[in-house]
Amino acid sequence: DFLCISLVNGFIQLRYNLGEKTVILQTLQKVQASGNTWHSLKAGRAGNEGYLDMDGINVTQKASPGMNALDTHTDFFVGGVSSLNLVNSMAIENEPTSFTGCIREIVINNKELKLTATDPKSGANVGDCDGTVCGYTVCKNSGTCQVENSGFSCSCPQEWTGTTCEQSIHCSENMCGSHALCIPQPSSFSYTCVCALGWSGKYCDSKIKFYIAQFVGNSYIKYTDPYYGKRNLQYSRISLNFTTNQTDGLIVWMGKSEDEDNDFLAIGIANGTLKVVINLGERISVPLMHSKYFTCCDGKWHFVTVVQNQTCVKVYFDEEVIIFEDIDPQRKYTALNYGGICYFGGFEIGRKVNIVTTGLFQKEFIGKIKDVVLFQDSRKIQLMKAEGYNIYDGNSGN
Repeated sequence: DFLCISLVNGFIQLRYNLGEKTVILQTLQKVQASGNTWHSLKAGRAGNEGYLDMDGINVTQKASPGMNALDTHTDFFVGGVSSLNLVNSMAIENEPTSFTGCIREIVINNKELKLTATDPKSGANVGDCDGTVCGYTVCKNSGTCQVENSGFSCSCPQEWTGTTCEQSIHCSENMCGSHALCIPQPSSFSYTCVCALGWSGKYCDSKIKFYIAQFVGNSYIKYTDPYYGKRNLQYSRISLNFTTNQTDGLIVWMGKSEDEDNDFLAIGIANGTLKVVINLGERISVPLMHSKYFTCCDGKWHFVTVVQNQTCVKVYFDEEVIIFEDIDPQRKYTALNYGGICYFGGFEIGRKVNIVTTGLFQKEFIGKIKDVVLFQDSRKIQLMKAEGYNIYDGNSGN
């Protein structure tokens, strides 16, 4: 399998192969070869449907029956490769040659790559393209960069301040403690403090302990499983207690959630019903729901367990089996490669649940979670010792 973007006879080509045939898309217009025109390029695939867009002019390839996952386990190369004989002969029209020109702002699956001298894994014969200290995106948030004798300076839009326009004016004199993030609230010309795990209060200066985690809507916990390397990923299991009075919300997401190809196991509530979704490699799972249970939003504690035995999924709700399905009788993928990451209640600040889960779940969780057990571990995981923000002590009233 491969995905390759190349410059061929003045046109941009996207070529990809998911295991069957090579799909070729080419831009309608040529690239300006003068060397002083920047072009915006968007290319990719959803399943086996491809698209290529240069400067707003789009070319697409409709989906057809067949394979729809890109199985590549190599490094990501930009501008060239370490050895040209590594390039698949179908990946480019002519003999492969390295790129000559300038590249800036590369975003892969909504994650920007840092094109610096130190961030990439390796490289060779790459220089500074801008030629000045301003470079690219030195000034954040649409700031304008000027070259000075002593370096550079940024002219910032009125909502931003700081040497690189990195700070909102609403947070420039904030009183948030050292265990907090300042989140600007432009509509009210103010800010709120979002507290790290173990801290609370208006300015996050009160230390707290909890064994029941209370989520208020823009909260999350990210737990890293220390035993991930020893797990048998063909037989996964997670159980927990939760309570909520909301009809929608993501309770737990086992998986890295970095791009669409990451495996995951997700539990949440949709339209008042428990919803479980599993992806073991190609997002082949149809969401599993049980319409009989509208009781999960009644403010009472409920116990849920999800067991994955290769492609068989069993869901217990208050100790009764409500779902038992084989999501792929062909047994193409049988392991839950979740990367040792479990999110509870939502994702990092600024990452919306409906976007990260591509609409599988609509909102962050509002409610309480306790007694989380992974696999057959004898101990509950300690939510207090994870990473997270905006988690309150849910012990009161329980």
